[in-house]
Amino acid sequence: MERRRKTWLLGLVLGLLAACSPAQPDMTAEAELTYLALGDSYTIGQSVAEADRFPVQLVARLREDGLFVAEPEIIAQTGWTTRDLIGALSAGVQQDRYQLVTLLVGVNDQFRGYSLERYEQDFVAILDAAIELAGGDPSRVVVLSIPDWGVTPAGASYDPQRIAAEIDAFNAINRRLSEAAAVAYVDITPISRQAATRVDLIAGDGLHPRAELYSLWVIELYDVVLKVLADAN
Repeated sequence: MERRRKTWLLGLVLGLLAACSPAQPDMTAEAELTYLALGDSYTIGQSVAEADRFPVQLVARLREDGLFVAEPEIIAQTGWTTRDLIGALSAGVQQDRYQLVTLLVGVNDQFRGYSLERYEQDFVAILDAAIELAGGDPSRVVVLSIPDWGVTPAGASYDPQRIAAEIDAFNAINRRLSEAAAVAYVDITPISRQAATRVDLIAGDGLHPRAELYSLWVIELYDVVLKVLADAN
C-alpha cells in the first residue's frame, strides 16, 4: 500500500508541475512563411484542381526546397475586376502582414472594355494595399502580367489581334506602376501566348490554363519568389 501511495503522489506532483509549466512554443508554426495571392480566375485556378492552382504549385515547390511556407491564402474569384478585388480586400484578410504577396489582375477590366484610366486608378489602390499587407515592404510583393486569352479557342471569336493589343496596353500600366513602386514584376504574357500553338496548355473550357501552363508560370516566378522568401527567413 505504501508503494502504491508513493507512486500516486509522484504522479500527482508531476501532473501539477506540467500544468504549471509554460507551454512550449510550436517552432514549426512560428517558422512558417506566409503567402497571400491576390487576383481573379487565373489565381483561383478556374477549371483546374486546387492542387494545380499556380499559388499552390508554387508553395509545393518551395517546400521541396526546404522552405517552411504556409498554405497560400487566396483572395480571388473568376470574373473579378480590379474593383471587385478592392471590395474583397476592404472586407479584411486573415493576417496583417505577409512575407509574400502576389498580384495578378486586370483581364476582366480588359474584357469588359473598361478604360485604361480606370484600371490605372484601381491598380494603384490594390498595389498600395498589397505593399501594406507585406509589412510596408515592396520587395515582398510580386506582380504578374496579364495573360493573353485571345490565343485560346474561346478567344478566337473575339478578335485576337485586338485583345493582344489591349492586353499589352494594360500590362504597360501595371509594369510601369510596379517599377515605380519598386515591386518585382514577372512577365508571363509571352508564356501564355504559347497556347496559340499548344492547345494542350488550355483547360477543357477552352479559355483558362491547364496545370501545365500554370507550371510554366511557376518556373518563371520561382527565382524571384525564392529571393523574396530567403530574405524574409
